[in-house]
Amino acid sequence: MTASDADDTLLPGVPDAFARLWTPHRMVYIGGENKPTDPGAASCPFCRAPGASDSDNLVVHRGVSAYVVLNLYPYSPGHLLICPYRHISDWTEATPQERAEIGELTATAMTVLRQVSAPAGFNLGMNAGEVAGAGIAAHLHQHVVPRWLGDANFLPIIGQARAVPQLLGQTRQLLIDAWPPSGDPSLG
Repeated sequence: MTASDADDTLLPGVPDAFARLWTPHRMVYIGGENKPTDPGAASCPFCRAPGASDSDNLVVHRGVSAYVVLNLYPYSPGHLLICPYRHISDWTEATPQERAEIGELTATAMTVLRQVSAPAGFNLGMNAGEVAGAGIAAHLHQHVVPRWLGDANFLPIIGQARAVPQLLGQTRQLLIDAWPPSGDPSLG
């Protein structure tokens, strides 16, 4: 193979030994688009979401002091965030009512996700502070991440990409359809 031949293999559309999963939508996240530049509520997407259209902001359910929204940059299909309406950044700032409702909404989210997509398990958690991994540290939010056997393949580790096989709007509709009405005693 000559240098000229090697250069031909680098041209767009020319097959080579690599399979590629193009995820240009991830550049928005990587570039920090929609990430607040200041810690105030005016620039916070978690403060703006409840005041706009549920479908445009991927809101799945509204509670009294907290709401459920699909993560715009999910780790896996059905990755939900439970957010208090108030702009607070730390669990210790949440009222007892907010803590209780976030807990109840987390349990309901797990029940609904099991019904809709049968995950094998979940990652639950909050990243308190930017140093702890919070993408939006100024507004407290609980992650509910459904997990399946084998979902942590080489893509995130080597390719720095995730395969999410369902559009967010489709996922949102499945969750809304399965979400029990408020006050349903079967939420347990």
